[in-house]
Amino acid sequence: MNNVYILGGLRSPIGVTNGIFKEILIEDLTSNVIKDVVDKFKLKDIEEIILGNSVGGGGNIARLCSLNSNLNVPAYTIDMQCASALESIAIGYSKIVAGLKDLILVGGVESTSMEPIRSYSKNHPKYSKDNNEYKVAKFSPNNYDEHAMIKGAERVTEKYGFTKDDLDKYAICSHKKAINARDSKVFNDIISPINRVIDDEGIRVNVNERLLSKVKPILGKGNKITAGNSCLTHDGAAILALCSERYLKDNNIKGSFKIIDFSEVAENPDYSPEAVLYSINKLLKSNKLTSNDISSFEVNEAFTVITALINKKYSINERLNIFGGALAYGHPYGASGGIITLHLLKALEVVKGRYGIAAIASAGGLGVSMLIERI
Repeated sequence: MNNVYILGGLRSPIGVTNGIFKEILIEDLTSNVIKDVVDKFKLKDIEEIILGNSVGGGGNIARLCSLNSNLNVPAYTIDMQCASALESIAIGYSKIVAGLKDLILVGGVESTSMEPIRSYSKNHPKYSKDNNEYKVAKFSPNNYDEHAMIKGAERVTEKYGFTKDDLDKYAICSHKKAINARDSKVFNDIISPINRVIDDEGIRVNVNERLLSKVKPILGKGNKITAGNSCLTHDGAAILALCSERYLKDNNIKGSFKIIDFSEVAENPDYSPEAVLYSINKLLKSNKLTSNDISSFEVNEAFTVITALINKKYSINERLNIFGGALAYGHPYGASGGIITLHLLKALEVVKGRYGIAAIASAGGLGVSMLIERI
């Protein structure tokens, strides 16, 4: 079995919907990052590009991005919703492990600002002449519900006994960590500037308990998920280069990060945030590790109930999203797995840790986790 290494990668700044990147086409946003990755790591003989995307217009956006980057190589797009980019890394890893490829670009892209308007075909049972548009896809066989993800987060919140104050405290913590990371320029060497923009748009300096206490639950009185403790929608791209040991030797490069393993689980879609916990459990067990062996966890924080859940299980607050989570930075669905992977590499570098885990929950009750070793 061939070893697989992450040479490195870059991400764009993260913009909010209809914010700093509202007029930038997704292929232009992404090709900017791809070109910078190629230049920074002096990549040659790229064999394939695999990108995640969730709400784009289809048409194989990865191939469009490759051509827009002057890379005429095979490319394809995958949709695993929030886990798309992390799964793209898993697929690239598998091809290199099998000896099929030596250098692959992976990651993900999303532009909710450019998200197409969806409407039902006249043949669909939900077709209506009066109001035919819909925004959120159907993620389980149950009746269509545009609030399915929020309701899933509410169910997990209730199941584990978290209060709204609990969730809000994680939101405040996430923003504070992100502000510290931004001010210390910890991510400057992994950000690909877009039109000279380098800062993430969603980080807020004025988030506090008093402010969040006034934010009403999205689903009404008695619920706990609010716009203050759940992610908004965002634009962004993240690209990483995976390579084989042969590529390292042929190009006289020393590898710094090795991918050890992946875990994918399918759980109850009505409790979708919980899937990330099961995927981490499975990954630790299959590699005969405990949470104490992991120097840093990067878990996608679509809802703060996710970080609350992971911390409740493992008591790893000091090692969990040490620079803040997606609640502060943003969650451009198809790119988020790549973003948390880049943040994990930086975290392991800063704390000089050995093992790290990147993990993400996805619509439909799916969870994906990756184990990385700093060498």
